[in-house]
Amino acid sequence: MRFLIAALSIAGLLISATVAKADKRVAFVVGNGAYKNVAALPNPAIDAKSMATVLRNVGFDVVEGTNLTRDKMTERLLEFGKKAEGADVALFFYAGHGIAINGTNYLLPVDADIKSEMDVKLGAAINIDLTLDQTMGDAKVKLVFLDACRDNPFASKIKSNNATRSLSVQSGLAEMKSGEGTLIAFATGPGQTALDGQEGTNSPFTRALMANITQPGVEIQQAMTQVRAQVNEETNKGQLPWGHTNLIGAVYLNPVAAPAGAAAVAVNTPAATTSPASDVELEFWRSIKDSNKPEELNAYLTNYPNGQFKSIALARIASLENGPSTTTRNLTMGIDPATFKDDANQLTEDQIGLDRNQRRDVQRRLTGLGFDTKVSGKFDESTRSVITRWQAARGYPSTGYLNKLQHKALLTEIVATTQTGSSDDSDDHPSRRHSGGGYQRGGGGGGLAGPGQFFGGVARGLFGR
Repeated sequence: MRFLIAALSIAGLLISATVAKADKRVAFVVGNGAYKNVAALPNPAIDAKSMATVLRNVGFDVVEGTNLTRDKMTERLLEFGKKAEGADVALFFYAGHGIAINGTNYLLPVDADIKSEMDVKLGAAINIDLTLDQTMGDAKVKLVFLDACRDNPFASKIKSNNATRSLSVQSGLAEMKSGEGTLIAFATGPGQTALDGQEGTNSPFTRALMANITQPGVEIQQAMTQVRAQVNEETNKGQLPWGHTNLIGAVYLNPVAAPAGAAAVAVNTPAATTSPASDVELEFWRSIKDSNKPEELNAYLTNYPNGQFKSIALARIASLENGPSTTTRNLTMGIDPATFKDDANQLTEDQIGLDRNQRRDVQRRLTGLGFDTKVSGKFDESTRSVITRWQAARGYPSTGYLNKLQHKALLTEIVATTQTGSSDDSDDHPSRRHSGGGYQRGGGGGGLAGPGQFFGGVARGLFGR
């Protein structure tokens, strides 16, 4: 009997692997930032490269591109459309400039030079409704992520050249409705702005997508709720992702131990069919999960190639490789050379005299720089680990404690939040606000739904309160 049970178990695993191999998932991932006729955006190319890595790790065939002209973007879309024919899952990710004219959304190649509505209609921009309809219409599940809600300099040009006409021009993208089997998500809500993040890192929205959508055993709509919460927290409630969904089944990009009876539309690669983590694996993961050294994360993958935390480790490696890899000498000006050699400890940190609100400010700034930590006003073990990683990334002595020079250097860095906020339970002194600059992505724009047939039908809100 035991032999029979073992044989059936092995057969089940083989069947799972066969089904996983048959699963067809294709992604289009493009980031446009090096615009030729307006100021460049610093992070879309980094966002695209990071997202492509994360998706490949869970079995997607990725059609990837950065800083594409109109012709090159069309080539990639044609390639994506062919590969997406009959796909189980088709995913579309775009970071860069977008614009909405009279409720129709357009994506902008890097060679776009738009001065009027006619330029758009003659093909200088790419109609997103028609594009999604033509490239993804045949897929069973369609996932669309648009990190394009930016303050678009083309909008003012079009408005000034059409001053005598009734023309609705939005800096970001207009509201869109999702058709059957579709999830569509924007970096922020209609009429709101989205932060691009510190130069050389991922945007808050892309960083949250990378951290959540391929979590083992997490359904995509649950993941998007986590994305929403993470972005809201990281930006100090300054940015709230928004979207629509009409999915008709549970979708897992990394379906480890999917809930019993769940109709999982998307299965994963064989590597994802893992058993629960052992105590040894859990201890190994805990010891390196906050590491800023790719070699330590790779050591986990070597020991546990099909481990419970494989996708998280791979996403973290991608973030480290594409994020800030140089010291603060390359990030800011006027850093005291002693910052790179003076040690910090509990005494030097006490000498700064940080009250609770100022400690919260430090935590928000670290989160805005991509070193995510809980904003509690307490420097607990978790925050100490984050400070250590920030110090190591900047080339400072890595102790987990601050000194005056390091604190000053942190305040000079551009962060993804505009103010620290205040707290009613401060310890010692009134809250001191430190404003941080940042590249912003303009309003998502409210109003009309796009006219494409692909997004027909009434949809319920993906991120409704």
